[in-house]
Order: sequence, then structure tokens, then C-alpha cells
Amino acid sequence: MSNTLYDVVIIGAGPAGIQAAIHASRKKTRVLLLGRAENSALYAAHVENYAFCEGVREGADMLETGHRQAARFGAELQPHDVLKITQTDDRFRLELESGREIESRSLIFAMGVSKKKLAVDGEKELQGRGVSYCVDCDANFYRGATVAVVGNRSAAVDGALTLLGYADRVYLIAGTLDVSPELRERLDASEVELISDTWPEAIEGEQAVTGLRLDNGTTLAVDGVFIELGSKGALELATQIDVQLDLETFKYIAVSRKQETNVAGVYAAGDIVGPPYQMAKAVGEGCVAGMEAATFARRARKTEGS
Repeated sequence: MSNTLYDVVIIGAGPAGIQAAIHASRKKTRVLLLGRAENSALYAAHVENYAFCEGVREGADMLETGHRQAARFGAELQPHDVLKITQTDDRFRLELESGREIESRSLIFAMGVSKKKLAVDGEKELQGRGVSYCVDCDANFYRGATVAVVGNRSAAVDGALTLLGYADRVYLIAGTLDVSPELRERLDASEVELISDTWPEAIEGEQAVTGLRLDNGTTLAVDGVFIELGSKGALELATQIDVQLDLETFKYIAVSRKQETNVAGVYAAGDIVGPPYQMAKAVGEGCVAGMEAATFARRARKTEGS
């Protein structure tokens, strides 16, 4: 086999990608896992809702464990981004940021979704220490606390309403709210404190979030800031080879129950195929995608006689 030819290339080194690499490698295929652990949403997360670990686990530690296991089963790991994908005959050609070009018999997209950033002082420094991009993931850590949700669309309103079941006080910093009348009625009937016509200027705190400074000169004393500005899927690579997106939102890759896309030999798993954005879901889908991609590649290899 050529030094640049793989059976399975997985783009994305989070939970879905790692699990896909483990299962594909165990089926005796040549597997390459591309991506950086720190780009995974799990990296800065605190996990306590996963069946097979007790207590709170750090996401970065779990990713490191997964990477070690994938490598032990034979997967090759490289922290490189993919710049371009083309399809030639029955193979996929990938151009990496390192300048290297590789080919693969099958692909798995597991890049997750890129959360839109607020882009204010303190956001990056306090991510995972009071700054969160996932209410469903982290709400339980703010029982009895005071929190703020930032955003003016349905995701932000839904997140604020959810947090009422955990936090003692919930602010919604919405600027100009843009939601359906029904959702606005639910918000108005709730105890969420809506703050309009202003926007965050900075997130304050040293070791953890302590405040949210607004551009009207006020500062809210909060323990957590949830940024819910929607999400932008890492879909550019997938559409380069005409992978179909979901027809409802065009934000995710459409897949079958076998994690197959519309392009033969291409699979997808994890957040990039849609919510809920949970590690348990990503791991399960990664397992299926890894096995299916390996089976596809083995059939292709047999046909080639290699």
C-alpha cells in the first residue's frame, strides 16, 4: 500500500472521531485521524452525565485517554487541518495544511460544529471556567447560581428558560430579540430577566467568571455566561465533494442510520450531523461510522486486489 493511501481517514479528533478510529482500526484497516484535541467542544468541558465514568471528569483528560487507545489499536494521529478534498474515481484526495497530500478509500466527517464566539475580552481566557456554549451540557454546574445567557434568537431564549430549572437568577442579554410570538410569550411569562438594547463588552474574572460588563456601563455579577449565538457547521469540506446537507436547516450533514452520506464511502458522526450535542451520542455514532467505513474500505481493497 502506498505511504499516502489510507483505508479510512477521519476528520475531527473529538469523541466521534476517536471512537470511529478505534473501531475502524480494530477491523484491520489503515486509519488516519486528523485534528487537534483542543478544537473539540469536549476539551474545555466538565463531564458528569456519561454512564461509564463516575463523578466529574475533565474533557481534556478523556480526549487524551481516547487518543492513546486509538493509537494502541493502530490508528495514526496527526494534528493537521484539511484544506481541500477532491474525489477521483473511487478514492478521495486530501490536501493537508502541512502541504502533504493523501488518499483514502473512505472518509468520516467528525468535525463537530463551530460555535459562534462573542468576541469580547475575557471570553477565551475563561472558557470552561464560567464561559459555556452549551446549556444542555453545563446547566447542572450552576445550581443556585446567577447566570447570563447572551443571544437574541430562539437558542438563547430556550437556553435561558432551561437554566431557570437550575440557577437562582437568569439574565438574558438579547439586544433586539428576534423570536416567534409563542416563544416570546413563554419568555415574558417566565422569571428570566430580559435585558434589551445593550450588548456585552467584556467578561470579567480571574480564575472564574465573576461578572459581565455591558456597553451601557453596567456590570452584572454572574457566576456563568452562556453564549448562544447559534452554531456554524464545519461544512465547507463536505460540500467540496457534494455531500448533502439536511434539507431543513442546511447546517448539518444528512446521514442514514449507518451514518452514511449520499456519497459512497463517506460517513459522518457527532455534532456535525445534528443535535443533541452530547458525548454519548457522538461516541455511538462514531462507533457505527468507524465500522461501516472500515467495511466499505475492505470491500474496495478486495476489489482492487490489494
